[in-house]
Amino acid sequence: MNATLAATPPHTPSAIEVTRPDLDQGLGTAGKIGFGAAIVAAIGYVAYSVYSDASAVGIEPTTYLPFVLLFIALLIALGFEFVNGFHDTANAVATVIYTNAMPANIAVVWSGFFNFLGVLLSTGVVAFGIVSLLPVELILQVGSNAGFAMVFALLLAAILWNLATWWLGIPSSSSHTLIGSIIGVGVANALMHGKSGTSGVDWSKATDIGKALLFSPLIGFGVAALLFLAMKVLIRKRELYEEPKEGLPPPLWIRALLIFTCTGVSFAHGSNDGQKGMGLIMLILIGTVPTAYALNRAVPERYMAEFHSQSVAAEMVLRSDGAGANIAPADARRHVTAYIAERNFTPETLPALSVLVHDVDAQVTAYGSLAKVPAAAVSNIRNDMYLASEAIKGLGKQKPTVLSENGQETLATYKESLDAGTRFIPTWVKIAVAFALGLGTMVGWRRIVVTVGEKIGKTHLTYAQGAAAELVAMGTILGADHLGLPVSTTHVLSSGVAGTMAANRSGLQMSTIRNLLMAWVLTLPVSIVIAGGLYMIFARMF
Repeated sequence: MNATLAATPPHTPSAIEVTRPDLDQGLGTAGKIGFGAAIVAAIGYVAYSVYSDASAVGIEPTTYLPFVLLFIALLIALGFEFVNGFHDTANAVATVIYTNAMPANIAVVWSGFFNFLGVLLSTGVVAFGIVSLLPVELILQVGSNAGFAMVFALLLAAILWNLATWWLGIPSSSSHTLIGSIIGVGVANALMHGKSGTSGVDWSKATDIGKALLFSPLIGFGVAALLFLAMKVLIRKRELYEEPKEGLPPPLWIRALLIFTCTGVSFAHGSNDGQKGMGLIMLILIGTVPTAYALNRAVPERYMAEFHSQSVAAEMVLRSDGAGANIAPADARRHVTAYIAERNFTPETLPALSVLVHDVDAQVTAYGSLAKVPAAAVSNIRNDMYLASEAIKGLGKQKPTVLSENGQETLATYKESLDAGTRFIPTWVKIAVAFALGLGTMVGWRRIVVTVGEKIGKTHLTYAQGAAAELVAMGTILGADHLGLPVSTTHVLSSGVAGTMAANRSGLQMSTIRNLLMAWVLTLPVSIVIAGGLYMIFARMF
């Protein structure tokens, strides 16, 4: 091997190809049977869970078309997570495979298992952050024809772009793709109703998410480069900075470090990316089976008393000197909906919101608990609670001078109570998404693994470079998860590898870097156009 490398200039890609690990090992016959059985079991579990939850609240189907559409929508949502899994597997396993820390077939199963765990133990904050990007009018009518058109359009657009970039072996961002699809649906919906395209999206939330997606690759590149340089100063172990020996695993302590970072990135990816599918699945369930999923019927007994007291406190903060007393509840909803859509604070905003808060409290209190809300009233109460929560979130960002700091805190506490009643994720949804993402990591990973492992730098990935890139990716994703922001695992990891190559003066393969940058730039506009076009088609079809 040394003679071959000596004859080949180290800056050429062929130097990497000589030491390429075995990427052709599959799951084996037993593994394929188990894989297929797991898919069948997961689909059956989803169908049984929906049926069980619907039966528990007394739903008897009078027509099967909504349930057929529901099942198709759920399969597409889980399909998105499956594609997300094999599209992003390279982020976790490329470094352990190319440093011989783990064989490829074991690495992808290991990564799949920890993706599975990451989804199961996730908080759910990111899930509803993604959903809040959608225009308020579409969320309020999610069970309508427009709602189905929205879900199908944004999911299919995201899947199509993910598959296209995967086929080309380009590590693009699934998060970018999904967010672009959501924006595309919002813009198309606004244009179809004679509004400005910019009015169809919560641009303040889109800006927050856009900043996270924009800066995370820069953080990945810079911090990974600095960490690599710090390692060279602080850890003077020569073998850490050497290329892997062909077919030989690294020293035990290095191998343990690389497996740890692979595990951490897999877990973090599941925790962050898995939530996007959860949010969309909840949107589908709320629209098609609102009686079972629009309100959290499993809140603790103390919830009702706390909700009432917090409603009264919030109403006192919002209402002053009888303001709002003459606003009808229907007019209050229109005022609050307009405020959420346009973020235009007017003198009517607080009085209208106070009427809405009072009306929600009166309805919920009259039924005694969320579990006792009748089917006919569920959607209306859920929509009113959603409107109140989103309006308070907007006030928290705008901080109007008429609200004191104590008043803002009171409203924030009330918002938490509203969200506890509407923003929840059933265990079976987490398990289904965990299966889809975990199983997805075990197939189709080879194309992008080769790009990350061979085509970013001009020299072979060293142990230290792999560890530095993975540590930064793991920390960035877990931090974003804590803040409730989606980030691109792909961009953070691939830019981290590039950062370590630059810090080591190994050189970068500019053709790959250009492809990565092009995918980075094109993903949002392309997914916006695809999703917007599909939404217009589906809206007419449905």
